[in-house]
Amino acid sequence: MKPASHPSDQHPPPLLAQRNFAALWWGQLISILGERLTYLALVGLLAQHTQNFRDPRSSLLLTLLANVMLAPVLMFAPFTGAWVDRWNLRRVLIVSDLLRSVLVGLIPLLYLTSQHTMPVYGLVFGLFACNVFFLPAKSAITPEIVAPQQLLAANALLAGAGIAATAVGALAGGWIVDHWGWSTALLINAGTYLVSVVALALIAYRPSHLPAPLPEISFRRYVSEVGEGWTVVRQNATVGLALIALAAVWVAGGFLHVAGNQHIQRAAQVPGMERLGVLLCVLGAGSGLGTWWVNAHGGRVPRPILLGGGLIFAGVGLLAFAVTTRFAVFSIAAFLIGIAAAPSFMLSETLLQESTEPRQRGRVFSARDFLMRLVFLVGVSVAGAVTGAIGTRSTLLVCAAAVVGAGVLALAWGRRVQPGG
Repeated sequence: MKPASHPSDQHPPPLLAQRNFAALWWGQLISILGERLTYLALVGLLAQHTQNFRDPRSSLLLTLLANVMLAPVLMFAPFTGAWVDRWNLRRVLIVSDLLRSVLVGLIPLLYLTSQHTMPVYGLVFGLFACNVFFLPAKSAITPEIVAPQQLLAANALLAGAGIAATAVGALAGGWIVDHWGWSTALLINAGTYLVSVVALALIAYRPSHLPAPLPEISFRRYVSEVGEGWTVVRQNATVGLALIALAAVWVAGGFLHVAGNQHIQRAAQVPGMERLGVLLCVLGAGSGLGTWWVNAHGGRVPRPILLGGGLIFAGVGLLAFAVTTRFAVFSIAAFLIGIAAAPSFMLSETLLQESTEPRQRGRVFSARDFLMRLVFLVGVSVAGAVTGAIGTRSTLLVCAAAVVGAGVLALAWGRRVQPGG
């Protein structure tokens, strides 16, 4: 039975002409635009606090920031999916964005009054605790509001919104942080979350997979529902392929957060956030091209080859990034990495949605978020330890080798996946 919110005919209108999807897309575009400002603003805050990362504590503070971002997911995500599957997904999205707006707006106030990073880390913890509910709800609601034949295109458009927001937000964010200050960037982000709330409120959503009231919740029932989600993650080969590809990208992100940021700043004649913003913009442009190609032509290529081959080429891009200090080479490498990594984001989302039942999607996507933050934590922790011992260049070379290895694993794992899966 087709969900009530899906178009009833065989040729539904274009996605952005559908009210529900358009509201989700615009809300994501504006919200992610602000999130890119927040990341640059937080790095800018730490750069100011450590005299442009000249302080010996720089690696520690960057590692701690990443750990605070990860902690809520590691603590709560394994258990929140069962609740997300029971709640109205639109309501979860709206409440999460409201809380995120308040928390982001408080960061400048607490830092400027205390001149200490600990209150900032506390608010960042709360901010990412909201993400524990928002992200699986967003992934779970997408196949509920679009027709099945439009799911890949819907994920491509949502990925495109993230890419466009990354490109514009990173480019503008670097300039805003350097010229107007990191606090202004955070206040702008607080406003973008409110705009997202308005957009999400326009979604007309009624869960299609709850024809009858759910059983009364109890501790035993809750544990059972959590276990069902983890069983799908362990036993479904398609889910495993998607998670391998995503894990490689998250590990690389952990290395780049610690070693990459320092590599860029130390190569610059005039340190600042504009260079990082430009590189994120170029990365986003490459991701946009890669996403377009996968959506338009990727159906002819087996999905394991798209994922594994993309990771191998991303590893080559990381190698080029590691061995140079020239900004032009940084930019070329970022563009190529963006193209190569695009399937790991867009295609893995579709694989997880297609290979799981609607009533289990919240749990599967919560498990995904937990596992990805766990491997990111491993990446950040290893990078923090290794960078101090062997330097940024050698650390990034280790990262490149790990990504290539993950690409080879994805190609091998693909033999377990059914054709078309």
